[in-house]
Amino acid sequence: MSRVILQTHDLTVRFGGHVAVDHVSCGFKTGELTAIVGPNGAGKTTYFNLISGQIPSSAGQVDLNGRDITRLSVSQRCDLGIGRAFQLTNLFPDLSVLENVRLVIQAKAKMGFNLFSMADSHAEITDRAVAVLDKVKLFDLKDDPVSVLSHGNQRKLEVAMLIALEPLVYMFDEPTAGMSVDEAPVVLDLIAELKAEKDRTILLVEHKMDVIRTLADRIIVLHNGALAADGDPVEVMASDVVQEAYMGKELGNV
Repeated sequence: MSRVILQTHDLTVRFGGHVAVDHVSCGFKTGELTAIVGPNGAGKTTYFNLISGQIPSSAGQVDLNGRDITRLSVSQRCDLGIGRAFQLTNLFPDLSVLENVRLVIQAKAKMGFNLFSMADSHAEITDRAVAVLDKVKLFDLKDDPVSVLSHGNQRKLEVAMLIALEPLVYMFDEPTAGMSVDEAPVVLDLIAELKAEKDRTILLVEHKMDVIRTLADRIIVLHNGALAADGDPVEVMASDVVQEAYMGKELGNV
């Protein structure tokens, strides 16, 4: 039986006189993939930033597993199970592909960051990192420095690092942005596999409506920072307000 694991209550943030997220109350269940849509400037990424802790809220609350995490740091929220992938890659460019993933697994295990002692004493961590890289089709590049990877492969590596974190809540902010037609399916297939496991909560900010139709169990629509629609994808996309404000030129072209 799915349950609400993540919830926002009247979550709000103001930048001067501008309300970027406006009293958004929403619950997210285990085993459910929720797509968050809306035109540019609607507050989608800002809402993500509030949930994951990148910016402090002006008002409202974020709960994870019934615990108020509103004042916790990004790292504290990560420890409790919030995992975030960004629009722009957030990697260690001077380290190898394998080292990037090993760092995540090592940090999750609270083992410190001595990369040079890991080969012999932490073989299990290396094996797990290799398995994740194989899953995202990056095994052949495991020894390459991240700085030489194509943008698409950097996106795949960031997803690999998120998978290695094994969070309760996966947050994907436009995971295929900047990827080629050939590269994007690898990431989308991985998200579909995570969804099929039924024990994770997935939030997805995405502009490609074909991706949303394929993956989403639910859609929420933000407009001017406020929650404008929430429900079954077919019903939400067919509603008058969404057809007029979000499914027309403004959303269809982004």
